[in-house]
Amino acid sequence: MPKTDEVLLARAKQMRGNPTPTEAAMWRILRARQFEGVKFARQVVIAPYIADFVARSHKLVIEIDGDTHALCEAKDARRTAWLERQGYRVIRFTNYEVGSSLDGVAHRIADALAPRPLSQPSPRRGEGF
Repeated sequence: MPKTDEVLLARAKQMRGNPTPTEAAMWRILRARQFEGVKFARQVVIAPYIADFVARSHKLVIEIDGDTHALCEAKDARRTAWLERQGYRVIRFTNYEVGSSLDGVAHRIADALAPRPLSQPSPRRGEGF
């Protein structure tokens, strides 16, 4: 297993120590297995990126996008695509969404954590209906 980039680790640690107000609000509901009993971590290195919040057990990444992200949509799309190729599901919220409707954000996260039904094969000809 490759060693994690020390620069990214230091940056993630610094980010954990200085969260934005929106990240702090989100962390208050996600920390200490308070949310759906799921363990979340914040500012997690998934090289070459640092994800805002991650539920490793569910392979779920939660990103909080500040105002500057409106200028970086293509970069965010590449980041999301890369994380998805690693097996993660990525959901994004804006600072405004978290600040104005934390309950709504929590509901969407709960939906993302809910088990997904396995798809059922179509009945063969002559079976079923």
